Amino acid sequence: MEKNRYRNAIIEYMESFGFALAIVIILFTFFLRIHTVAGHSMDTTLADGDRIMVVCLGGIERGDIVVVDGDSHYGQPLVKRVVGMEGDVIDVDMLGRVYVNGEALDEPYVTTPTTASEGFVFPVTVEEGKVFLMGDNRIISKDSRSAEIGQIDCRDIYGKAVFRVLPFSSMGSLT
Repeated sequence: MEKNRYRNAIIEYMESFGFALAIVIILFTFFLRIHTVAGHSMDTTLADGDRIMVVCLGGIERGDIVVVDGDSHYGQPLVKRVVGMEGDVIDVDMLGRVYVNGEALDEPYVTTPTTASEGFVFPVTVEEGKVFLMGDNRIISKDSRSAEIGQIDCRDIYGKAVFRVLPFSSMGSLT
């Protein structure tokens, strides 16, 4: 009798572990991903080598940090902030302040003024089905201001960064 109870308890624990493992595998296969930040275009918000959790469902909004799929024509995954959505008019004044639809953005995460790059001319209207992305470290960021990158097709967005996993000292929410 005691053997059956012990065996049943082991089977119950194994079933629970197997179920939990299946849930974790499904979550990390279809809904969540861990991505490593490469480069300094998001300094000081995210540093080179930071590990971030990316949610692969749901919509994105202005101000979100997103990861653009590296299999697209951009060549490598991009981690940038959404500055403009479809139909928005993006402009930058002489002092480097960014405006969306005539309203200045409050960007406490940006430490240097925003400039045009590679001959980019503002204002620009974000095309249908696309977003306008910029890195937080605007001086070195190659983003939608670059002819090489341009406006990003929403279908190329891998997901929204929601949590910094590593380093442990900086672990926390990105929203």
